[in-house]
Amino acid sequence: MLKMGFRWFGAQDDPITLSQIRQIPGTTQVVGALYDVPVGEVWPLEKIQALKKQVTDASLSLEVIESVNIHDDIKIGKPSRDRYIENYQQTIRNLAKCGIKVICYNFMPIFDWIRTDLAYPLPDGSTVMRFEHQQVEKSPEEMIATVQNNANGFELPGWEPERLARVQRLFTDYRDVDAAKLRANLKYFLDAIIPVCEECDVKMAMHPDDPPMSLFGLPRIYKNRDDMQQILAMHDSPYNGLTICTGSLGENPANDLPAIIREFVSRDRVPFMHVRNIKFTNEQGDFHESAHLSREGSLDMVAIMQALHEKHFDGYIRPDHGRNIWGETGRPGYGLYDRALGIAYLNGIWETLDHEK
Repeated sequence: MLKMGFRWFGAQDDPITLSQIRQIPGTTQVVGALYDVPVGEVWPLEKIQALKKQVTDASLSLEVIESVNIHDDIKIGKPSRDRYIENYQQTIRNLAKCGIKVICYNFMPIFDWIRTDLAYPLPDGSTVMRFEHQQVEKSPEEMIATVQNNANGFELPGWEPERLARVQRLFTDYRDVDAAKLRANLKYFLDAIIPVCEECDVKMAMHPDDPPMSLFGLPRIYKNRDDMQQILAMHDSPYNGLTICTGSLGENPANDLPAIIREFVSRDRVPFMHVRNIKFTNEQGDFHESAHLSREGSLDMVAIMQALHEKHFDGYIRPDHGRNIWGETGRPGYGLYDRALGIAYLNGIWETLDHEK
């Protein structure tokens, strides 16, 4: 049975309420995080407990955290990384005490995700996030300004102001970090934390690069099936897992999503799924996000859900970026209405597959 969830940014920074999430049919999970703890510091147990109580008081479950962000010193491989890794280990222990089963994270340098337009208008009047390769030729500062000026006043995950304020220094720090070194630093991190995960029964689920290509000269190491295999081989444990994001991996049309799902779900290395659709707009690979329905985008969502169903996926899943519709002016990609429609659509496919079986 799928464990359907909904990403929530907390009572202080999300216009969507837990009572609204509770009313989305088939939704039992909140995918949450603490957003007021500096990256690299230990998540205090009492703050995790307070978040957990908020969620459970709304008759929902909190078993997936997205994300416990990784300090850049770990990704770069600075001597100070050991202190931040020790903090991460303690955060895992604290989360485990509160019943957390999965931590989604990424290992992307500087930018967690990149879009060139946060409010691209579709013919139906909705707005979506878009990516155009030509626009990435701008400077990083121009890209940051575009994102911040179109975020509807919200702080976006991976684009926190204190991080972006030192972007030029980060580019200098990453100057000598190529893909091989980034992989080596990921292995160092995994070798340190996976034994703690095994003790605490918490699975790590690394998120793909978004988009799955090098931008601004920064290395990317989770782009395709071969990268996924390398990540799992770094520390062979069922607790070293992957988040499969159909949108991120699907942004490279060479990635066979149903085949990837069948392979890695069969190996029990996919504790968490993000399911969304995108639409390619030209041969250069420019795309915009779309409603979840297959015919609205370029990905076959039925084939994706069939692959999960065929391999008896019973892990955590959530809809990903949606459109802003019906006059909603929430956080780009994370409005209520279209993600709720996405849940209804995905659950409808799953129920049909159950009946056919």
